[in-house]
Amino acid sequence: MSTDDWNADIIAQFRENQGHVGGPFEGAPMVLVHHRGRKSGREFVSPMMYLADEEDPDTIYVFASKAGAPTNPDWYYNLTATDHAEIEVGTEKYSVAVSDVTGDKRDKIFNEQAKRYPGFAEYAEKTAGIRIIPVIALRRT
Repeated sequence: MSTDDWNADIIAQFRENQGHVGGPFEGAPMVLVHHRGRKSGREFVSPMMYLADEEDPDTIYVFASKAGAPTNPDWYYNLTATDHAEIEVGTEKYSVAVSDVTGDKRDKIFNEQAKRYPGFAEYAEKTAGIRIIPVIALRRT
């Protein structure tokens, strides 16, 4: 199954089940991130896990892990090439401001996600010495 087919299946499940999906994402907080290709101009929708900010209910964090691949996912570059996007959380769709989280704050957020979902710790091990997995803040506008 191609990545496009995989994502299409996850997106369909998400929309059919008010933001919930099964399989490897059973019980995980999921978001659909709408973004425009920085080169192609095409519209894309990428399903991903997120971590809600514990102090700011309008902010969630997503992780450019690409399952521990040596390069960042295309969606990361599409989001950071602009300062806004749209997301779907549950049954709600809204606009967000996009910002890269760096330094100690990035480490704290990533470490919390890795504690909750050990796959993220494995992704960080795979990328050690190659790249630091970016953390992106998506804040409702």
